[in-house]
Amino acid sequence: MSDPIIEGLSHNEKRLLLALDASGGRSSPKGLVSGGSFEAEVEVMRAAMSLESKGLAIVEGTSSKLYEVADREAASPLPERAALEIVSRAGGRMSLAALAEAMPGGRDKIAVGWLKRKGLADISREGDSTILSLTDAGVAALGAKGPDEILIERMMSGPVPEAEADAKALRDLKGRQGLVREIAESRREVSLTPAGESAARSGLSLRKQVTDITDRLIQSGEWRGAEFRRYDVSVPAQAVHPAKKHPLSRLGAEVRRMFTDMGFTEMSSEYVQPAFWNLDALYTPQDHPARDLQDTFYLSDPPRIRIEDEALVSRVREIHESGGGTGSTGWGGTWSREKAEAALLRTHSTVSSIRYIAEHPDAPQKAFSISRIFRNESIDATHLPEFTQIEGIVIDENGSFDMLVSIIREFYSRMGFDQIRIRPAYFPYTEPSLELEVFFNGRWMELGGAGIFRPEVVAPFGVRHPVLAWGFGFERLAMLKWGIKDIRDLYISDLDSLKANRSA
Repeated sequence: MSDPIIEGLSHNEKRLLLALDASGGRSSPKGLVSGGSFEAEVEVMRAAMSLESKGLAIVEGTSSKLYEVADREAASPLPERAALEIVSRAGGRMSLAALAEAMPGGRDKIAVGWLKRKGLADISREGDSTILSLTDAGVAALGAKGPDEILIERMMSGPVPEAEADAKALRDLKGRQGLVREIAESRREVSLTPAGESAARSGLSLRKQVTDITDRLIQSGEWRGAEFRRYDVSVPAQAVHPAKKHPLSRLGAEVRRMFTDMGFTEMSSEYVQPAFWNLDALYTPQDHPARDLQDTFYLSDPPRIRIEDEALVSRVREIHESGGGTGSTGWGGTWSREKAEAALLRTHSTVSSIRYIAEHPDAPQKAFSISRIFRNESIDATHLPEFTQIEGIVIDENGSFDMLVSIIREFYSRMGFDQIRIRPAYFPYTEPSLELEVFFNGRWMELGGAGIFRPEVVAPFGVRHPVLAWGFGFERLAMLKWGIKDIRDLYISDLDSLKANRSA
C-alpha cells in the first residue's frame, strides 16, 4: 500500500532525508552545505521545516549571547581607572575642578559617578571647593583590576559568552553607553525521526519533479515521462496578509483621534531647540543634571540659537535669579544667557507645550502632541535614545488637580486600561505633580507624569489661569497593549510580527 506522505515529498525533502541518513541521522544545515549535499542553508531549513510538519524530522535550535568591546578608546582605561591614577598622583585628594581640567570632555563626571558607586572615593566640601578623596578601597584598587576591567580584557581578545562572564560586571558594562556590543549566535540541528529513517530507506528516487503544468510542457510532450509531485491538500497553505500601516502608525492615529474627539488641538515644535525653550522657560535650574552631556544631545553646528525676544529673556532671567513677582525665591545665582542659547535636540515634548502657551496664553485652551524626543540613553529593553511622548495641556479658569486626574483616567480608559493608580511625584516645572501607573499583567507599570505648571513657568507669558500638563510614554503604551517586553521589538522590521499584528 502506497504512503501518501512519501509520495508527496518534494525533491529537496528527499535530498535532505537521504543526506541526514548518510550523516548518521543528524546534522547541522552548515554541515550539510559544507558536505556538498546542498548549496545554501536556506534550502536545508525550508526542507527541514516541511519534513518536521510531516513528522519525518526534528529541528532543534539553541541561541546564545556573546559580548565584545565596541568602543576600545572608552574602555582603555575606564574613566574611573584614569581618575583613580590622577587623584593618586595628587596625593589621594583632589578638587573636582582640578579633575575636570585633567579629564576634559565630561569624562570626569562619568569617572566620579563610578568611583562613588564602587566605593573607591568620597566627596566632601571644603570652603568653596568640592574635594574628591580616595577611600581605603580606592587605594587598594590602585594595584588590582576590578571584575569589569578583567572582563574587558577578555573581550578585547574576542567575544565572551554571556554564560562565562561575571554577571554583575557585564550588567555594569552594558549600562555604559556604547561600550560593549551584544552578538546573537544561533545554532540549529536537524535529525530524523523513526518515521524519517524509514522513509529515507524506502528506496527514494531523486528524479526531478514537475510542480507546474505549463504550455511548453504539454506541447513538447515532456509530460509523458515526467514525475508529477503529489498535491497534498492537508499541508497548511501560506498565509496571505493584506497591506496595512505599521502598528505604531495605527496606534498614533488612534491616540490622535481620541484627543481630537475630546476637543483638543494638535501642537508641534522643531526637533532642534535652544536650551531656553527646552529647559529655562520650564524653570529647570541651569545646574540641573538634565543639562549634562550624559543626558542631552547638544549640537556643534549651530552651537547656539539666539533668543530674539529681549523682554521674555529678561522675565525668565528674573524668575530664575529671584523669583520675579511669583512669590518664589528663584534658584539664586546668576542666570547665564549663553547656557540658555545652547542648541540641542529636544529632550521632552513639554517644549511644544510651553511654546504653544507662549502663543496662546488665554483660557480656554486644550492642545496635545505626539512628539519624537531625544535623550543620551543607553539602548536596552526599556530605553532608546530616540522615542515618542504623548503630551497635553489644558488652560482653564476652573482647572484643578481633580480635572487633571479625570482627563488622564478618561484617556486611558478609552485605551482599554481601567485600573489606574495615581501617586505623588516631583518635576521642576509642575506643582503638584503626579505619576501614573496602570495595572497590567499582574503588576503596576509606570506610564508617565503630569501636574499643574508652577507660577514660575507661566508667569513670563502672562497666563492667569491654571495650566494642566502631562507627558506619557507612547512606546510604553504600545508595549502594554501588545504584551511586548523589549522596546526594541517595536522598531525591528520583523515581517512575521508585523504581518501578524492586528492592532486597530
